[in-house]
This record gives sequence, C-alpha cells and structure tokens, in this order.
Amino acid sequence: MRRAILTAVALLLVVPGIGSAQDKAAKISSAMSAGPESVSKHAKVMDWDNTVLREGNNGFTCFPDRPDTPGNDPMCLDEAWLNWAHAWMTETEPSYDQVGIGYMLAGGTPSSNTDPYAEGPTPDNEWISEGGPHLMMLVPDPSTLSDMPTDPSNGGPWVMWRDTPYVHIMIPTPGHGM
Repeated sequence: MRRAILTAVALLLVVPGIGSAQDKAAKISSAMSAGPESVSKHAKVMDWDNTVLREGNNGFTCFPDRPDTPGNDPMCLDEAWLNWAHAWMTETEPSYDQVGIGYMLAGGTPSSNTDPYAEGPTPDNEWISEGGPHLMMLVPDPSTLSDMPTDPSNGGPWVMWRDTPYVHIMIPTPGHGM
C-alpha cells in the first residue's frame, strides 16, 4: 500500500497535468449531477471562478459543488438564472423578462427562506437545515406569486425570499422531502 501511495505522489509531482485533469473531470461530473441528463449533457460547465471547463450548446450552464459551502450544491442554470445569480452575488437587482429554470437535483446548502444573505439560523429567518434536491423557477412578474405558499414544509412548491429582488419558486423533486 505504501508503495502505491508513493508511486501516485511521484506521478503527481512528475506529471503535473494528471491532478488537474482529474480535478477538472471531478468538477464536470459534479456539475452534471445538478440537472437531468437531457440538460447537463449539452450544458456549458463552468467553475466558480468563471473558468470554462467544457463548452455547451443548449443555453444552460452547470457549476460544480461549491467547496466553501456546507451542502452538496451543484447547479444548472438557464440565462435568466445566470442573470439572477450575478445580481445576487453583486447585491444588485436582477433583470430578466422570461421564465427561468434552475436545477439543483444533487441537493443544496442550508439557507434562510426569508433572507438571501443570512449566514446562519436566527429566530425569524425560517432556516432550512437540509437543502434537498429541487428545481427553481423565476417568473418575470413576481407579483403573480402572491397567492403561493412560503412554507418550505408544505409538501410542495413554495416561494423563497418573497419581498426581495431574489424571489423565486422552490420545487422539491418527487420522492425527496425538503
């Protein structure tokens, strides 16, 4: 066993591309786990630093699990969701005029149901401890969501981050409770 480990370490030192090729393959595999094969198979795959890991041709971009979050949270996003994600990361207003679909079929990270920037549970931020597999939907007119539930334990879709620019519909996937 020791010899096998030493050989592997020596190969990594002598052939620097091996480790990075394996990392790239692992990231692509992680990213592809976020969506159904019909989407992820032809999606662009990008790392979180915006490095393109693989080109795509279907309008979706998939990202691997984020190493700086506690959950397994790879995602596949369409153009509207990419706009939304950029706005959320830069704390600006998103702008999209079509329905957006995002896939997180491998799960998600614990988060607040009410505060898009919460970093942990508080008595009033409706913390979701386990981010199970789900779809996310954006609608161009968030006012149309006013009659939808906001309770993540209701057994079906709910509105997350209502009354913020980042409001969206969370849709648990069948067979997976949230």
